[in-house]
Amino acid sequence: MYRFLLSPRWLAAAALAVAAAVVMVMLGNWQLRRYEERSAINDRIDAADSVAAVPLTSALARPAAPGAAGQSPGKDLAWSKVTVTGSYDPAHEIQARGRTVDGDVGFEIVTPLVLADGTAVLIDRGWVPAPAGGALAAPAVPTAPTGQVTVVGQLHLSESRPTPIERRDGRLDTRRITLSKIAPELPYPLYGAYVLLREQTPTGDEAFVPIPIDHEDSWQNGGYAVQWWLFACMALAAYVYYARKDAQGKAAEHSPADDRPRSGKRAATVGDRVEEADRRRAAAGDRVAEADRRRAASGDRVSDADRAREAATKD
Repeated sequence: MYRFLLSPRWLAAAALAVAAAVVMVMLGNWQLRRYEERSAINDRIDAADSVAAVPLTSALARPAAPGAAGQSPGKDLAWSKVTVTGSYDPAHEIQARGRTVDGDVGFEIVTPLVLADGTAVLIDRGWVPAPAGGALAAPAVPTAPTGQVTVVGQLHLSESRPTPIERRDGRLDTRRITLSKIAPELPYPLYGAYVLLREQTPTGDEAFVPIPIDHEDSWQNGGYAVQWWLFACMALAAYVYYARKDAQGKAAEHSPADDRPRSGKRAATVGDRVEEADRRRAAAGDRVAEADRRRAASGDRVSDADRAREAATKD
């Protein structure tokens, strides 16, 4: 019944259905991994207030050379809570312009914190609004504390799409906090991630607005994973559906049960036509016999007339 599945056309259809299903399953698995990665990031964001901070030097690889950024910790450590102690270097402070918090545009102020071993990490001290003169005017920035400072914050990975570094208002000025672009402007080795300040000893200036952290949309990836897996099932189900439909059609064409009624019907139709022809011939014969009888009766009347004339002549 299903031997037709071994034909080249159906073998090609089977290969296509299986290949499509495999690709869709792989895409679903990739979306599942993205869901797990984003869920882990959200967990670290939510747990920041309840977990203990780990030393920065134990979370990040130590940078090796001045003018270069160290190794990035990767997404697995993004938003981890860390603590670090050092001294601020306001001479190399950075202002990141065009940054938005709660719909308002302003600046993020990033100051290098130099550790005892001579390495440094960038500390994002917070956000300040743009002045009345516009987004390019010099912002009012609280001075960084002097002396030794202990910072507790969350790791932020270097931003992509780097922009040029300029000097404006006595600070380095940029649009994106990209460590590979900023490191050559600094005289010390720079760690491969920067820190969003959450706590500081001595206490930080309240003029700064803490930088908010947006949660990842992990459920979107979860939905995509389920969607791809359903598509894989649909590809295989479509193949099975059309194969069964084709098999049922072929079975109906060759079914003896269907042949017998059709043969009987044809025989009955031929018999009806023969019977009708016989009836027509019989009716034609009746009409001929009737005509013969009429001619015979007419002949009898003629004979009677002849006999009557002959008798009249004799008299």
